[in-house]
Amino acid sequence: MPSLSAKNQDFFNEPACERNRSKDFKVRKKGCSQPPMPGAAAGGCAFDGAKVALQPITNVAHLIHAPLACEGNSWDNRGTASSSHMLWRTSFTTDVTEFDVVMGHSERKLFKAIREINEAYAPAAVFVYATCVTALIGDDIDAVCRRAAEKFGLPVVPVNAPGFVGSKNLGNKLAGEALLDHVIGTVEPDDARSSDINILGEFNLSGEFWQVRPLLDKLGVRVRACIPGDSRYLDIATAHRARAAMMVCSTALINLARKMQERWDIPFFEGSFYGITDTSEALRQIAGLLVKQGAGPDLISRTEALIVEEEARAWRRLEVYRPRLQGKRVLLNTGGVKSWSVAHALMEIGLEIAGTSIKKSTDNDKERLKQMLTNDSMSGATTPRELYSALSDHKADIMLSGGRTQFIALKAKMPWLDINQERQHSYAGYHGVVELARQIDLSIHNPIWAQVREPAPWEMAPARGEEMSEEEALL
Repeated sequence: MPSLSAKNQDFFNEPACERNRSKDFKVRKKGCSQPPMPGAAAGGCAFDGAKVALQPITNVAHLIHAPLACEGNSWDNRGTASSSHMLWRTSFTTDVTEFDVVMGHSERKLFKAIREINEAYAPAAVFVYATCVTALIGDDIDAVCRRAAEKFGLPVVPVNAPGFVGSKNLGNKLAGEALLDHVIGTVEPDDARSSDINILGEFNLSGEFWQVRPLLDKLGVRVRACIPGDSRYLDIATAHRARAAMMVCSTALINLARKMQERWDIPFFEGSFYGITDTSEALRQIAGLLVKQGAGPDLISRTEALIVEEEARAWRRLEVYRPRLQGKRVLLNTGGVKSWSVAHALMEIGLEIAGTSIKKSTDNDKERLKQMLTNDSMSGATTPRELYSALSDHKADIMLSGGRTQFIALKAKMPWLDINQERQHSYAGYHGVVELARQIDLSIHNPIWAQVREPAPWEMAPARGEEMSEEEALL
């Protein structure tokens, strides 16, 4: 098996990435991004990225081989939703101590932890995550996992993504490699169909994919595996028998999509389920790919009929909100695929984009944005001061961002809506875009904003001819 450093370097030569192909050899060797400084939490480490990408696999025990501090509270720390198993939410750690490190007990402790998890929870598999400490002291988690799998008769998957190797995005890709090396293709399904697809890079945040799956069910398209949102171990183990794939977030799992195409001839495309137009286009591309792969040609006509029906219903429901939102300006502070997919959905509703962040966006994401917006509306790393100025100067009527920047909007006394992973509402599909319009309307027209913008009673000057008493002045 290639070393971890060799694997990392291979990611910097990703042939499916247009930006990477445009670089010369010397620039390509430098990598895709600067790694975070030691001790810094600049957007998360590789371990964080790997765990984010794999934890939504619901019937798997996720065991962190590390000191206790590496494992946080995993119960609802993301907005990923599960339809049944709750095992993925439970925290498991080997709690490696200084004594274990000095005395060399950590590998033995890992084996014991796998045994205890198997006996107490009977998971479909155990995913073991290497971290900075256990990687630095040289623990061979691959060997421990092989021995545990033989001893206990269940899949034990090593995830070699210690935090110090790079960024959160690199950890996403290392998670995809772990699935390719140890999970995908290990089970042969007995029910493969010509209309099976994989959805890659979809996390089912707030149950969003549950709003899209019924559309596919109506078309007779079966999701063989949604990786990783609300998936099961067996789904992913048989994912190699899907006939096509849709990639929702290319920055996370593009290596997984490309290698599945190379190994098992599964063509893929990148699409979005945010907004009416993008949802319809995604359905069309899914149908087109499946027909090319052997599905019945009537799938295309049935898809068009469904699109006409669903679009008409969605536009009709949006008419309620259009007059109230027409011309309102939105400041979108997110990144990656959301920089263009959510922006396009907002423009369909009738909103204007005051600005959108492209800090975590790929070149493909930026090109899509350039077709929709002016360069003035696209920004890289936006500082809190710049966000505050844009809101306080009324350049935007509302900000959509993650929870970490909500207090900037509140300080500016402006509406804010969560568009990131912790959100409580689903915005995907035809129903989701209507819900997005509803939530923006509720936030912008909430009467609390008129009240908080009024001067405080002690800041109001007394009316002419009136003098405050000595007691009022003291108050």
